Amino acid sequence: MKNIRIADTTLCRENNSFSFKEKIEIARQLEKLKVDVIELPEIENSKTDVLLARTVSSFVKNSVLSVAAGKTDESVSLACEALSNTKNALIRIELPVSPVGMEYTCHKKAPKMLEWISHVVSEAKKQVACVEFCALDATRAEKDFLFSAIENAISAGADCITVCDTAGSMFPDDFAAFSKEISDRSGVPVFVKCTNKNGLAEAQAVLAVRNGASGVKTAVGGETASLETFATIIKNCGETYSLTTGVNFTELNRTVKQIVRITDNAKNEKSVVTVEAGTESIRLDKNDSQQAVISEVKKLGYDLSEEDCAKVYEEFLRVASKKNVGAKELDAIVASAALQVPATYKLKSYVINNGNIITASANITLEKDGKTLEGIEIGDGPIDAAFLAIDKILGCHYELDDFQIQAVTEGTEAMGSAVVKLRSGGKVYSGNGISTDIIGASIRAYLNAINKIVYEEA
Repeated sequence: MKNIRIADTTLCRENNSFSFKEKIEIARQLEKLKVDVIELPEIENSKTDVLLARTVSSFVKNSVLSVAAGKTDESVSLACEALSNTKNALIRIELPVSPVGMEYTCHKKAPKMLEWISHVVSEAKKQVACVEFCALDATRAEKDFLFSAIENAISAGADCITVCDTAGSMFPDDFAAFSKEISDRSGVPVFVKCTNKNGLAEAQAVLAVRNGASGVKTAVGGETASLETFATIIKNCGETYSLTTGVNFTELNRTVKQIVRITDNAKNEKSVVTVEAGTESIRLDKNDSQQAVISEVKKLGYDLSEEDCAKVYEEFLRVASKKNVGAKELDAIVASAALQVPATYKLKSYVINNGNIITASANITLEKDGKTLEGIEIGDGPIDAAFLAIDKILGCHYELDDFQIQAVTEGTEAMGSAVVKLRSGGKVYSGNGISTDIIGASIRAYLNAINKIVYEEA
């Protein structure tokens, strides 16, 4: 059986708005799933990004931890610094090889690019044991140049090669032949990274590994080949074609759902995930203990830390004081209370006045570092007034990028879920709140997003 290595790129998605803790939790889930490589993006912030890599290194023991570098000598040094305490470290040298990519991204002609590839790979190899050369936009490169670039990288010490169909421009059979030619000539393991712009990524990846490729770059969400889809194909068809992978298939569906919950918390296309079959019998009330509640949480597929268990139980008691809690409510409670940053600002109380003959007003009371803070404002509706009152307490205003409300459960006592996206410093921060009172849910979502901004800025 041929073992196909899987490198997951979920944490490298462009414009992701994951919090520091969400990134760590995604890496933790990927480690539990036993993917072969967990990829981190290029170091942009020398403090937070290096801290992230070192934190992830502390619990990633089986998977290889990979950090991107390549455009400058400094980026290579930062990547190596970030991985200095990592058990299984890998530096990725990601460089464009198409004529347009080289000119636009690196401002280099072909001869200079070949020199740079040799230089940067050799510099990385001096500092870490394993180096990967990623040929970006490889399918649009001139073939002779592509082969020269790969040969230079291998001569300089690259241990493996990745060819990327960045444009998603090849049909699966053509891409398989393309990757086979590279695999036959390289003499080192070759990974493929396929873009799903035309819905062909998984088909490209499967045919590539059947024709010599050693591994596939995948992701949960985004345009890269789907981790769940590709792994499921290998699970269901691998025996027939003598293909296998080290991914823990037993945990695949549950773990991917858990990562989706985190990614949806960041982009919030679907803030509430459908509850799995078999959990409809969950019925809890305010008299249930923390142990009983967490036992039911585990049935939903969650594996929470002790800290998150306490947060979930605290939120459960708040909701259970108004109504009994079933599977859907419990799922929403976990989504809103767990995997969050520490709450700098906590909601103590809110009073809303609204009607068709008066202007809406909000009186919001928050707590920060044991101090009570109060803000009163009027606005164009109760939610606008509440948001303005919070802004008054903070002394600043963040741009509202998106605001959504939807019902989590049915009936007159339905729980509402609110999602708020705030923009700060070019990044979008998503907050989620739940309550039987939709205004309360909106206030909690707004505070949740603000706490993420405050936490990262600190």
